[in-house]
Amino acid sequence: MTQRNIRPRFESSPCDVDRTPSLKPSHRGCAPEVWTPIIRCPAPFPIELFPSAVEQLVYHPEYNSTLILRSETLSDVRYSESSQGLLENRDRDVVYKQMGVCSFEGYRPVRMIHRRLLPRRPGRDGSVEQTCVLYATITQELAGAQVENIMEQSEGNVPSLLVLTPLLKAGESLPYYHPAVKRLAVKYTHKTQDTDGFHSESETRMLVIEAVLPPSSPSSVLHLPRSPDPNTRLYRTCLALLDAVHRYGWGALTHYRKRVHHDRLIPREEYQDLYLTLRERYKHLVDTWMEATDPIKHVFEDVGIATFLMLLWKVTYEGSVNVPADGAVTDTSWHNWPRPPAGFLDLGCGNGLLTHILVSEGYAGHGIDVRARQSWSHYPDTTKQALHVCALDPTSYVDEKCIITSPAGEIKDEYFKPDIFLIGNHADELTPWVPVLAALHDAAGYLSIPCCAWGFDERFMRTSSVQPGFPLSHLATLLSQGDPIMDGESFIEHLNLGAEGSHKSQYSAYRIWLAQLSLWMGWKVECEVLRIPSTRNWGIVGRERARGEDVKVYKDRAREIITEVIRRGVFKTRTPEGKLGQDH
Repeated sequence: MTQRNIRPRFESSPCDVDRTPSLKPSHRGCAPEVWTPIIRCPAPFPIELFPSAVEQLVYHPEYNSTLILRSETLSDVRYSESSQGLLENRDRDVVYKQMGVCSFEGYRPVRMIHRRLLPRRPGRDGSVEQTCVLYATITQELAGAQVENIMEQSEGNVPSLLVLTPLLKAGESLPYYHPAVKRLAVKYTHKTQDTDGFHSESETRMLVIEAVLPPSSPSSVLHLPRSPDPNTRLYRTCLALLDAVHRYGWGALTHYRKRVHHDRLIPREEYQDLYLTLRERYKHLVDTWMEATDPIKHVFEDVGIATFLMLLWKVTYEGSVNVPADGAVTDTSWHNWPRPPAGFLDLGCGNGLLTHILVSEGYAGHGIDVRARQSWSHYPDTTKQALHVCALDPTSYVDEKCIITSPAGEIKDEYFKPDIFLIGNHADELTPWVPVLAALHDAAGYLSIPCCAWGFDERFMRTSSVQPGFPLSHLATLLSQGDPIMDGESFIEHLNLGAEGSHKSQYSAYRIWLAQLSLWMGWKVECEVLRIPSTRNWGIVGRERARGEDVKVYKDRAREIITEVIRRGVFKTRTPEGKLGQDH
């Protein structure tokens, strides 16, 4: 027996233009056009959920094309059934005249969304505006239907047709990411038919995609529809769109919930706009990459992390002194943005690229690692001066001074000071130490992006009930210091872990443990699933102190952890590599 939460198989087929009914314009709203049925499939959901399914196409075109960045809604207009007039727009008459709405036999317009599609590569593709018009059948009677989404319509009629129309000015052509059509329609059809001619009936529910082909196509010249060719790009595009509507509708039927939620701390639009700018500034590093690792992944991953940090600091440290670092780029709109009062420290900075980007964009800070990478010597002097070889030994912080030294005994605490912002980007063994060091040094905050699961002195195992110096069993106590009304289950849900969001995987258990540790160190826990090309893209942010104990209490807890790690005798500081670990 088929389980309810298992999506039915997507089985599509080319439309037979001789048998598949096509849209018939009434010619009152626009010039006569020939609609060609392209592809169809059985609909696995009732018509009431069609608006929810196509809503995703309208508001999130980037889900179906890697060439599209996002869409921007320019206007949202509703129509009344009686007058076909607009209900919710002060400039409704102007909008109606400029946009127009095609009329179809048996359908009436109920809503029009005017959007702009933005390309992911602005230098290659342009943007294009488009109208997205929803129609309901005139004879449709759906009294009492419950449609709980933003497409809900008045008077009980549910849209069953979506028509997408690109708006081109004279001389403009469609961008590559847009299908080569004048219009595209997604239609929901259902009809009841006899199964044996006498006793029983069955309902056929279908999703159909149709298109008005451009004037250059043979069918438009002959004013006759032609059978679609499955080998064409248009057919493949329609196949992907149909599959998406099939999937979205089934998700609405089964109350699908997204596994992860992006953009909880930084708005998507701000992030994408800044990311595209920084991407253009640093994409040349792909061609000059000095490491053996994948340049595309690492360059654009660190560009994404730098983008997130710059925007996070902007909203977090408003009112702080904004002085660009020496030698930094100053011809940008963000060189006066707020930043951490004492700069940043990139722990385990690796190839140094994240440090390089931030320093180049005017942010004071340093990066430390146990060894220099080949890339370090190829960065400009301002970046070289910010990169240091150093083996961090957290077990040395058992007194009140918290001083870090180089292998030669030279004090190197000028970049590890109060109000610093700590970065742990896939910092491996240093990952659990990030919130501890942030508490000890009175840091302004931190971002930790965990990768490999490390405890304080050995690999983290989810079968371990206790890590040295930190009791896993005290979640209730920890939560009472943060949000008194939050229980353990709510806390885990708040972490935005994705997948099963529980202890079922070691990585999930590790992230829960890190979040508990952050609370134990006195930090309010915030989480973000970063938009970077990595499967390890979950970040935990500490930028506010949790309610409760005095700061000294959290420092005492940090030293208790260090004392227990020393007592166990397992921790080993990695030895700096290179020429006596000297700075590069």
